[in-house]
Amino acid sequence: MNVLLGSPRGYCAGVARALDIVELCLERLGTPIYVRHEIIHNPHVVDELRNKGAVFVENLSEVPLGHTVIFSAHGVSPVVREEAKKRNLNIIDATCPLVTKVHIEALKYAGEGHSIILVGHRDHDEVVGTTGHAPQHTILVETIDDAHNVEVKNPNRVVALTQTTLSVTDTAEIIEVLKHRFPKLLTRNDICYATTNRQTAVKELAKKVDIVLVVGANNSSNSLRLREAAESAGLPAYLVNDPKDVKEAWLTGAKRIGVTSGASTPEWLVNEVVLRLKPNQVDMLPVMEENVTFVLPKELRLENNGSKKTSV
Repeated sequence: MNVLLGSPRGYCAGVARALDIVELCLERLGTPIYVRHEIIHNPHVVDELRNKGAVFVENLSEVPLGHTVIFSAHGVSPVVREEAKKRNLNIIDATCPLVTKVHIEALKYAGEGHSIILVGHRDHDEVVGTTGHAPQHTILVETIDDAHNVEVKNPNRVVALTQTTLSVTDTAEIIEVLKHRFPKLLTRNDICYATTNRQTAVKELAKKVDIVLVVGANNSSNSLRLREAAESAGLPAYLVNDPKDVKEAWLTGAKRIGVTSGASTPEWLVNEVVLRLKPNQVDMLPVMEENVTFVLPKELRLENNGSKKTSV
């Protein structure tokens, strides 16, 4: 049995930036460093940071007055920022710049009187944060049925924004329904480059293997979408959060196993899954290269060395 590794896979620039932020805060400010919600959706990474002194909290009331708090890569609403300021917390913002872009769009279109149709998953941290920027103007759409039934104040002033980690195919279908219902609909496809690239790569991978294993967490939206993309190609596909999750029954009769990973999955975890498979050979399937970089928050830049960037 052979393994074919899809590429690109693993950390995107937004995730790499968020993890650098936590590591630098631990190094420069000491422990404890508080982080609101999981910094990224991967329990292995969160546990590693917890062991180094990061304290993950669900509510800002758990952060002592005046301490440092990091906002996760998924972003927060203005209400959360105001609460942090009232508690005199030192805010370090690890929100992915591509999520911040969606926040800015929401504020812009709400200010212009548009109804905002936000295509995304209810209760996902990113969707909660984006909705919070224009709560009176935003309507969540999760499915095609939702798109057929959504009602807006003025059909001539509507914009569709999207969560950054959605299925490219499913989202396109939803947008087409919305365009049919609202001919003057403005669209801003906010699905990020990393999500798009990884879904493209897994579809290519699916053409060359018998099954696909996606290494990623159960609460990782982009990892779940990768599994769905492989399944849509007619292959059995499984989400693997840990090497021990791999079941022998999955591998029966498979001569070539495709392996990829979500944008919040560390490469060492992919390597451990591959070792668990005990392949005769490991090959790579590079589909495209990524060279995206994001600047760190100003509070963490080394001015004497220029603005440090994170890259993948």
